[in-house]
Amino acid sequence: MLFGSLDIQTSALVAQRTRMQVIAANMANRNSLVDSDGQYSPFRRRIAVFAHGDPATGRDEGVHVQEIALDMSPFRKKLEPGNEFADEEGYVEYPNIDPSIEMISALEASRAYEANITAAEATKSMIQTSLRLIA
Repeated sequence: MLFGSLDIQTSALVAQRTRMQVIAANMANRNSLVDSDGQYSPFRRRIAVFAHGDPATGRDEGVHVQEIALDMSPFRKKLEPGNEFADEEGYVEYPNIDPSIEMISALEASRAYEANITAAEATKSMIQTSLRLIA
Protein backbone atom coordinates (compact mmCIF):
# COMPACT_ATOMS: atom_id res chain seq x y z
CA MET A 1 0.00 0.00 0.00
CA LEU A 2 2.73 2.49 0.94
CA PHE A 3 4.79 1.68 -2.15
CA GLY A 4 1.66 2.26 -4.26
CA SER A 5 1.36 5.66 -2.61
CA LEU A 6 4.90 6.50 -3.71
CA ASP A 7 4.00 5.46 -7.26
CA ILE A 8 1.02 7.82 -7.21
CA GLN A 9 3.13 10.70 -5.92
CA THR A 10 5.84 9.99 -8.47
CA SER A 11 3.30 10.05 -11.30
CA ALA A 12 2.10 13.45 -10.08
CA LEU A 13 5.68 14.76 -9.94
CA VAL A 14 6.32 13.65 -13.52
CA ALA A 15 3.03 15.19 -14.71
CA GLN A 16 3.74 18.54 -13.01
CA ARG A 17 7.29 18.58 -14.42
CA THR A 18 5.86 18.08 -17.91
CA ARG A 19 3.36 20.87 -17.26
CA MET A 20 6.22 23.19 -16.26
CA GLN A 21 8.09 22.30 -19.46
CA VAL A 22 5.01 23.21 -21.52
CA ILE A 23 4.67 26.51 -19.66
CA ALA A 24 8.38 27.27 -20.24
CA ALA A 25 7.98 26.55 -23.96
CA ASN A 26 4.99 28.89 -24.09
CA MET A 27 6.98 31.68 -22.44
CA ALA A 28 9.98 31.11 -24.71
CA ASN A 29 7.77 31.37 -27.80
CA ARG A 30 5.49 34.22 -26.74
CA ASN A 31 6.79 36.37 -29.59
CA SER A 32 7.50 33.67 -32.19
CA LEU A 33 5.94 34.56 -35.51
CA VAL A 34 7.58 32.07 -37.87
CA ASP A 35 7.75 28.27 -37.90
CA SER A 36 10.89 26.17 -38.35
CA ASP A 37 10.67 26.68 -42.14
CA GLY A 38 10.66 30.46 -41.78
CA GLN A 39 6.98 30.73 -42.77
CA TYR A 40 4.65 33.13 -40.97
CA SER A 41 2.83 30.98 -38.42
CA PRO A 42 2.39 32.47 -34.94
CA PHE A 43 3.12 30.03 -32.13
CA ARG A 44 -0.05 28.68 -30.54
CA ARG A 45 -0.15 28.23 -26.76
CA ARG A 46 0.09 24.65 -25.50
CA ILE A 47 -1.71 23.16 -22.49
CA ALA A 48 -0.82 19.95 -20.64
CA VAL A 49 -4.01 17.90 -20.24
CA PHE A 50 -3.96 15.51 -17.29
CA ALA A 51 -5.82 12.21 -17.01
CA HIS A 52 -6.09 9.69 -14.20
CA GLY A 53 -4.17 6.45 -14.06
CA ASP A 54 -0.92 5.18 -15.45
CA PRO A 55 -1.14 3.82 -19.00
CA ALA A 56 2.29 2.18 -18.67
CA THR A 57 1.16 -0.10 -15.84
CA GLY A 58 -2.58 -0.10 -16.47
CA ARG A 59 -3.29 1.06 -12.91
CA ASP A 60 -6.14 3.47 -12.16
CA GLU A 61 -4.17 5.32 -9.47
CA GLY A 62 -2.02 8.33 -10.18
CA VAL A 63 -2.02 10.85 -12.99
CA HIS A 64 -0.36 11.30 -16.36
CA VAL A 65 -0.26 13.86 -19.15
CA GLN A 66 -2.79 12.57 -21.65
CA GLU A 67 -1.89 15.11 -24.32
CA ILE A 68 -0.36 18.47 -25.04
CA ALA A 69 -3.33 20.34 -26.50
CA LEU A 70 -3.34 23.55 -28.52
CA ASP A 71 -5.15 26.54 -27.05
CA MET A 72 -7.50 27.60 -29.83
CA SER A 73 -8.18 31.06 -28.39
CA PRO A 74 -7.60 33.91 -30.85
CA PHE A 75 -4.16 35.32 -31.46
CA ARG A 76 -3.24 38.76 -30.11
CA LYS A 77 -3.41 41.43 -32.81
CA LYS A 78 -1.08 44.42 -32.93
CA LEU A 79 -1.32 47.31 -35.36
CA GLU A 80 2.02 47.29 -37.19
CA PRO A 81 1.38 48.47 -40.76
CA GLY A 82 5.08 48.35 -41.72
CA ASN A 83 5.57 44.75 -40.56
CA GLU A 84 6.12 42.21 -43.34
CA PHE A 85 3.52 39.95 -41.69
CA ALA A 86 0.80 42.59 -41.42
CA ASP A 87 -2.57 41.83 -43.00
CA GLU A 88 -4.37 44.23 -45.36
CA GLU A 89 -5.55 46.30 -42.35
CA GLY A 90 -2.01 46.54 -40.92
CA TYR A 91 -2.48 44.06 -38.07
CA VAL A 92 0.01 41.33 -37.14
CA GLU A 93 -1.18 38.27 -35.24
CA TYR A 94 1.02 37.34 -32.28
CA PRO A 95 0.93 34.15 -30.18
CA ASN A 96 -2.06 33.78 -27.85
CA ILE A 97 0.18 33.72 -24.78
CA ASP A 98 -0.44 35.94 -21.76
CA PRO A 99 2.68 35.99 -19.56
CA SER A 100 0.65 36.64 -16.40
CA ILE A 101 -1.50 33.53 -17.01
CA GLU A 102 1.63 31.48 -17.67
CA MET A 103 3.24 32.74 -14.45
CA ILE A 104 0.13 31.85 -12.44
CA SER A 105 0.07 28.39 -14.04
CA ALA A 106 3.77 27.95 -13.26
CA LEU A 107 3.19 28.93 -9.63
CA GLU A 108 0.29 26.48 -9.39
CA ALA A 109 2.37 23.66 -10.91
CA SER A 110 5.26 24.47 -8.59
CA ARG A 111 3.01 24.34 -5.51
CA ALA A 112 1.50 21.04 -6.64
CA TYR A 113 5.01 19.65 -7.18
CA GLU A 114 6.04 20.77 -3.67
CA ALA A 115 2.90 19.22 -2.16
CA ASN A 116 3.70 15.89 -3.79
CA ILE A 117 7.30 16.03 -2.55
CA THR A 118 5.96 16.60 0.98
CA ALA A 119 3.55 13.68 0.63
CA ALA A 120 6.34 11.43 -0.68
CA GLU A 121 8.57 12.39 2.25
CA ALA A 122 5.76 11.59 4.70
CA THR A 123 5.21 8.22 3.01
CA LYS A 124 8.92 7.49 3.14
CA SER A 125 8.96 8.34 6.86
CA MET A 126 6.03 5.97 7.48
CA ILE A 127 7.82 3.17 5.62
CA GLN A 128 10.99 3.73 7.66
CA THR A 129 9.02 3.72 10.93
CA SER A 130 7.21 0.53 9.91
CA LEU A 131 10.51 -1.18 9.10
CA ARG A 132 11.96 -0.17 12.48
CA LEU A 133 8.90 -1.62 14.25
CA ILE A 134 9.19 -4.89 12.36
CA ALA A 135 12.94 -5.33 13.01
